Amino acid sequence: MGLHELTLRNFRTFKELRLEPDHDAVTVFLSPNGTGKTSVLEAVYALATAQSFRTSSAHDMIRTNETQSEVHGVLFQNDRRVQVDLTISKGLKNTTKKMLINGNKPKSRTELADVLPITIFTPEGVGIVRESPENRRTFLTGVIEDKEPKTAVLVERFNKILKQRNALLYAFDGQTPSTSQKNELDAWSADFIDVSNEVLEVREKTIALLLPLVQHFYEELSESTTPIGVSYERSWTGDLSDALTKSLNDDLYRRHTTVGPHRDDIMLSINTRDARRQASQGEQRSIALALRLAGHNLVKQERGIEPLLLLDDVFSELDPLRSNRLLQLLPTGQTLVTTASPLPHGMNPAVVIDVTKAL
Repeated sequence: MGLHELTLRNFRTFKELRLEPDHDAVTVFLSPNGTGKTSVLEAVYALATAQSFRTSSAHDMIRTNETQSEVHGVLFQNDRRVQVDLTISKGLKNTTKKMLINGNKPKSRTELADVLPITIFTPEGVGIVRESPENRRTFLTGVIEDKEPKTAVLVERFNKILKQRNALLYAFDGQTPSTSQKNELDAWSADFIDVSNEVLEVREKTIALLLPLVQHFYEELSESTTPIGVSYERSWTGDLSDALTKSLNDDLYRRHTTVGPHRDDIMLSINTRDARRQASQGEQRSIALALRLAGHNLVKQERGIEPLLLLDDVFSELDPLRSNRLLQLLPTGQTLVTTASPLPHGMNPAVVIDVTKAL
């Protein structure tokens, strides 16, 4: 397992860039800030997820004054060669993404999750603790899909049904629906309840598996036995069917679904204190790192493979203690690291690449 070749064309600031990272050890991209190191990791992340970890606008990944960007990767699963190609095209009204796996369009996110599971640490990664519930839901979804790729179909089905129900609510324009409209809404609500229950089951099981791992990695990172809590928090109480009935007027007024798994959260605590508001910056950063390490480890346990690890300038944000502890905890397997500073003592990369010389 590992990424053997990476080619970028008109991606961010790169006209063309071809790299061959070490496929089972540490490759470091060492060059000054502003030279595109993070863009390399962004391209790898886009191959694995069809998304960017830096922006929600796909056209941001296209080089200035160009209309199309390409990312090509060659990797191996045991002896199986896999080529993943991503093309991002800017149109008059929107930007589109085309993904191919060995020349074929993937039928679902399942194929993508199966090919290239990935774990990423960034300086902004502490946002998983501090910021909105969406950050935590996105993290949990990534772990779920990477550890069990077939669940990507479930996630896609949930998103589709939620989108359809929301579109119907929006079409009502805040007005009381007619009998036929109400019947159509009830049908979508029934589908929404069914798929939500499946999503809940997978999420809550995954949280239960993550909890002891998060505790373990937090203790290792901070050299502290302080108890860490990780629990699933629903956006409603009781039965979801009853909650949807009670929220109907609010849904009609707001023109979208106000309760369900898309509004849920993951509660993080340290010694019973809310980690989002009452933990120190150091504690929050350790919790964020512990979550990522726990997710990485869980995928390895479930699938018997090591996800590709991306570390974007992480060590610059850590004190010497946490840097050294993180180095000791880094999993084996392929790791891509970016830095503008000298490497931490104890990191011995197999390859060091200056992207300014690789152009």
